[in-house]
Amino acid sequence: MLPGELILPPLAKGVVLFAHGSGSSRFSPRNTFVAQVFQQHGIGTLLFDLLTPDEDENYETRFDIALLALRLLDATSWLQKHPDTQAKHLGYFGASTGAAAAIRAAAKAGNKISAVVSRGGRPDLAGQDALSRLNTPTLLIVGANDFGVMELNQEAYALINCEKSFIRIPGATHLFEEPGKLEQAATHATDWFRRYL
Repeated sequence: MLPGELILPPLAKGVVLFAHGSGSSRFSPRNTFVAQVFQQHGIGTLLFDLLTPDEDENYETRFDIALLALRLLDATSWLQKHPDTQAKHLGYFGASTGAAAAIRAAAKAGNKISAVVSRGGRPDLAGQDALSRLNTPTLLIVGANDFGVMELNQEAYALINCEKSFIRIPGATHLFEEPGKLEQAATHATDWFRRYL
């Protein structure tokens, strides 16, 4: 059992599952903020822990993309069976290693997932096979000053063959801690999910 929080605004047509990065949790202030923005625009959210507390203490487990993707797919199956969400479109929002898990899970889930957004993510860790097989509209959001990660996102973006977009947030670094930068990322993500969910 993995704890989580499902919030469904009235008349929500879609639900976004959050895949947080290594060392983070469902209580991440950045993901909580983004989730609230989604909810204000009528998008449901599921924030949950991808790992148990014991697993999260293991450095290798935090970077086990295959395990993280499997947990994301398990949560997807749970939503598809839940009476309140089984008829809703689903999306993935991933940060850091969670973005790699989201891409790998979406590549495996096929048309069950309607949209993917990566914020400051490491989509390259999903692997070339998953990136090239991905058939889900995918948005990569990167801080323009997130040096190193920017280049890795560009390389991953080149391998994606489906509907896609790449957005650089000027002045933002990896965690989007600069004033107004996380808000910009959340706005772009909201627009993408509203378009595809």
